[in-house]
Amino acid sequence: MTPATAARTATDRTTTGRTTSTVRTPATDRTAAVPVRGTARLHRLVEDVREAVGRGLSPELTAHLVSEALRPHMGAPDLLTEEQRQSDPETYRQHLLHAEPDGSFSVVGLVWLPGQRTCIHDHVAWCVAGVHEGEECERRYRLVPDGTSARLVPIQDVVNPQGEVCGFAPPGDIHRVWNGATDLAISIHVYGADISRLGTSVRRVYDLPEDDQ
Repeated sequence: MTPATAARTATDRTTTGRTTSTVRTPATDRTAAVPVRGTARLHRLVEDVREAVGRGLSPELTAHLVSEALRPHMGAPDLLTEEQRQSDPETYRQHLLHAEPDGSFSVVGLVWLPGQRTCIHDHVAWCVAGVHEGEECERRYRLVPDGTSARLVPIQDVVNPQGEVCGFAPPGDIHRVWNGATDLAISIHVYGADISRLGTSVRRVYDLPEDDQ
């Protein structure tokens, strides 16, 4: 198996945000594009993101500008409705908060109960994530060729507290995220893609040995 085939495409169960290991093209429509009800602050956040994305800069610079737009809203009690804060007892839950009509970006809320986590994955586009409530743990990886296969090398472990915002763009965006605390965690993610159509931000799921050396 070559490094190029060492990772699989993956899909979410969109209504709950569950990532599966099904080999499938993520572009399959699984969520109808419907109007999303939101608070006045959420609408202001969308306007701020729209302005940043509309500048048409590189993915890296766009992620930086979107990070700056997202940061002031983290922790604000009037950002989400009670419905958008709902969790799932089985896995982390994904709430689609906004999908831009032209497909240029989406805003998603992820709600995590203690111990819930993602698979190891990368993304279809640039991504910005901010911790709105609680804290999130993250392990970042580098994919290293190993003969005819590949292996994952952890390069950084991070605990992101409430208010922390980070942005990145492929490549070099392989990671796993989880709630390692004892309380609920909520994060807001902005993706440079139409999540209402794709159903997921995940490009590939990685089932490879982890090298801690």
